[in-house]
Amino acid sequence: MFGLYLHVPFCQKKCSYCDFYSIESTEHIARFVDTLRREIDLRAAAGTGHVFTSVFFGGGTPSLLHPDEIGSITALLRGHFTFADDCEWTMECNPGTVTLERLQGYRRCGINRLSFGVQSFQTSELEFLDRIHDADQAVEAMKLAREAGFENVNMDLMFAVPGQTIDTLRDNLRRMIELNPDHISAYSLIYENGTPLYADLLKGRVKPLPEEVDAEMYHTVITTLRGAGYEQYEVSNFARPGRRCRHNLTYWHAEPYLAVGPSAHGFVGTTRYWNFRSLSAWTEHVMKGALPEANHEHLSESDLLTEHVFLHLRADGLRAAEVSARFGIDIRSKLQPDLTYWIEEGFVTDRDDTLSLTAEGYRVCDEISSKAAARLAG
Repeated sequence: MFGLYLHVPFCQKKCSYCDFYSIESTEHIARFVDTLRREIDLRAAAGTGHVFTSVFFGGGTPSLLHPDEIGSITALLRGHFTFADDCEWTMECNPGTVTLERLQGYRRCGINRLSFGVQSFQTSELEFLDRIHDADQAVEAMKLAREAGFENVNMDLMFAVPGQTIDTLRDNLRRMIELNPDHISAYSLIYENGTPLYADLLKGRVKPLPEEVDAEMYHTVITTLRGAGYEQYEVSNFARPGRRCRHNLTYWHAEPYLAVGPSAHGFVGTTRYWNFRSLSAWTEHVMKGALPEANHEHLSESDLLTEHVFLHLRADGLRAAEVSARFGIDIRSKLQPDLTYWIEEGFVTDRDDTLSLTAEGYRVCDEISSKAAARLAG
């Protein structure tokens, strides 16, 4: 797999919990598109010889770009790079920004997968999260997506929101399942340092739900979505058969990906780079013909092993033969006696040469991954 991420840093209103780089303005979109195209030109050589299997427009709110602007970008990409016939082209959309005409336009540009940031169907929860859409717009967005011809649609769901109860979470799950998305990403609310929500937390204006309630909600999400026919293939992601997100799997399998746009992170070979987290600094460097990288790092063999373990365990499993071939390690012997304990406790399964987390294992994913990485790297 080889992926491409494009960061679009514009929002009508920035959500209080979001730590992704974005600005509450749309006045610089035209210049941004021109600059993004120039960065694609600068990075074209890095994609030579590769076949791209996924493209992801993230943000921010990419659906603030007009279809003609998205089309100018996708046309340039096709001129520079080679894409698999079944390449996944995802675009994040806010339900409050889409129309049938715009969705049809994105479809003509080659976008074949949408990701709607729904988060909740409860008015109070949407207001707390500073979302610009309401429940009716989320329902309408899915209807319009299907009418526009999209057969692969994700919806984001957030839980452990202050004021949320098990009953309102179940209602959110029911209403989302009724819309029959092909993929659901379900996340616990995180208080990220530097966000307005985190500032409110420090000032005592917001009180997180207790950890045991968060855990109960996560269990409710897992059991409900599995019962509705969604397979869990990563800590926070659930898919209908055949609808796993290929781009996310590129990340979780530690596969290479290019990235363009302000604050975008890329990973090629053994090097990770990240662009300036500033629209002005990013623009200035690109317009001078320079790669807009704030910094980069070269990963050691130990770093690569640690990331391999963390990423694969949180996704669809750690393959013994792959780890042996790539790092020369017998994971079953190196992980003892913890592995036996994890299997006996129902946290991990060992099938088809793969160690995979169970539903209970996903709930303690960080603990298991940290211990496994330490043992294998030791």
